[in-house]
Amino acid sequence: MDCIATKFLVVLLSLWLSCIDAIQTGRFPAILAFGDSILDTGNNNRLMTVSKSNFLPYGRNFPYRIPTGRFGNGKVLSDLVAEGLGIKNLVPAFRSSFLKSSELPTGVCFASGGSGLDRFTASIQGVIWVQDQLKDFQSYIQRLSQEVGDAAKAKEIIANAVVLISAGNNDIAITFFAARVKKLRYNIETYTDQLIEWKTAFMQNLYNMGVRKFAVLGTLPLGCLPGARQMNGDLICLPHVNHGAKIYNQKVANLVVKFRQTLPDAKFVYIDMYNSLLDVIENPSKYGFRTAKPCCCSVMTPIPCLDSGSHVFWDFAHPSEKAYKAVLPNIVSVISNNLA
Repeated sequence: MDCIATKFLVVLLSLWLSCIDAIQTGRFPAILAFGDSILDTGNNNRLMTVSKSNFLPYGRNFPYRIPTGRFGNGKVLSDLVAEGLGIKNLVPAFRSSFLKSSELPTGVCFASGGSGLDRFTASIQGVIWVQDQLKDFQSYIQRLSQEVGDAAKAKEIIANAVVLISAGNNDIAITFFAARVKKLRYNIETYTDQLIEWKTAFMQNLYNMGVRKFAVLGTLPLGCLPGARQMNGDLICLPHVNHGAKIYNQKVANLVVKFRQTLPDAKFVYIDMYNSLLDVIENPSKYGFRTAKPCCCSVMTPIPCLDSGSHVFWDFAHPSEKAYKAVLPNIVSVISNNLA
């Protein structure tokens, strides 16, 4: 009898330890990604747009060297965050022809390379406006409910999913500074105020649709992207563009604080992409890189480099997979500590 009791206790202890391990390694059931090319895993592939990357040499370091529509040489940030949080290794694009229903419960990507909070940003490139990504999200909710067989279960998954939002990069870098059309109506202060107004509405809509765990990314150091630096002979970062990015990022950080106060049943965290990547750009050797110049697909590098792992950037605007991995530990830690 004592032997049976001992075995029973051993089984219970084993189950308890398994639960603890599951909590520690996979505290979130799913990941959902909205916004731009920092997170996009292939939603532009079937669009009539030049903002595509489903061709070589893009994806040359991806498994089986497949160009999936990710804007980089391999995995992008959404994939790496999902992997770092123990959710899944790759985040499929919701609009992918190859999306399996079995992938829905662990999350998908709605982001569209080239998109922004400003409808104009998306329209000039023919990509999916951030606000329109909510329509895809609504379709996802319906498909998820069918897959799990229970609307309540689908609601629970969405409420506990980590939701990544990266929006504002293209609005500032392209629409405001490069295209200049918004300068006829706004200065950088008033334009970023408008972006925050649109971002507020977007996040409120996500909340109304059941999202409760928000990881809101700031912009990259936009004046230090290779495409910006080439405007200055690749000598220095463009200070006025970086200034605009910093103004916007501070307002995003303030918005996250405001949401924490007004929606206490949800969790919000700001992810500082600007300073983390800036340190990599300014100190490449510290992170195992040889140069902050792009490996591929720019005026500076018309012929792809042989070793993308030695470059901070893959192309004119997008970090390499290794660069994303350099800033990943802090991102995963911030999400785990604030959203779990």
